[in-house]
Amino acid sequence: MGRGPLMIAVAQPPTVAYDIAANAVEHAAAVRAAQARVVVFPELSLTGYQLDAPAITPGDPRLAPLAQACAETGTLALAGAPVWDTAGHAYIATLAVDGDGARVAYRKVHIHESEERFSPGDGPAVVEVDGWRLGLAICRDTRFAEHDAATAELGMHVYVASVLDHARDAHVPAERARRVAADRGVWVATASFAGSTGGGFDHAAGGSAIWSPDGTPLAEAGPEPGAVARAGLRP
Repeated sequence: MGRGPLMIAVAQPPTVAYDIAANAVEHAAAVRAAQARVVVFPELSLTGYQLDAPAITPGDPRLAPLAQACAETGTLALAGAPVWDTAGHAYIATLAVDGDGARVAYRKVHIHESEERFSPGDGPAVVEVDGWRLGLAICRDTRFAEHDAATAELGMHVYVASVLDHARDAHVPAERARRVAADRGVWVATASFAGSTGGGFDHAAGGSAIWSPDGTPLAEAGPEPGAVARAGLRP
């Protein structure tokens, strides 16, 4: 059976520093508002970019409102959080959340020197939704062509990035998205943090967007927290 259309959204919810419970509620509201099969959130969206935030496990009960919203809407949410593994290592990760709960879908590979508390992930990853293979990336990963090249080898149809940039660097996600689209011939969906968060990011860029394989922007959010952009992708 071939792939049908896929409705995907990129969201930049307001975030309360360290407060996973409050942020899960905001994520749930974004999921309900997006009316999409997949909703992508920025890097460390569930804690804010607080590099000392306690890491969690996918079974954390504070994620329940988000899982409930996904169950009600049939959505897969891709949210950002610091996570532990069974050996006690911490990672900057993407959680895949649906009506059955959460799981770690990807761990950031290209860790910045300021993120030395975290271990690098062990390689690229994709999640499959309705026959679509979504290749996952977190922020600095998008700087390295070898990352999207390795992810493309897994058969991705969409490069999905969760990022955080200063407002002065608001052009960077679009430049990287267009390069990936041109080099790999895939759609690109980037969820970009908006507002203020930790790590010196007092004015984050926002501007979450979705691009076609020819580099055309299909949908774009503004710089304000709370915005959502959505687009329908066709095989």
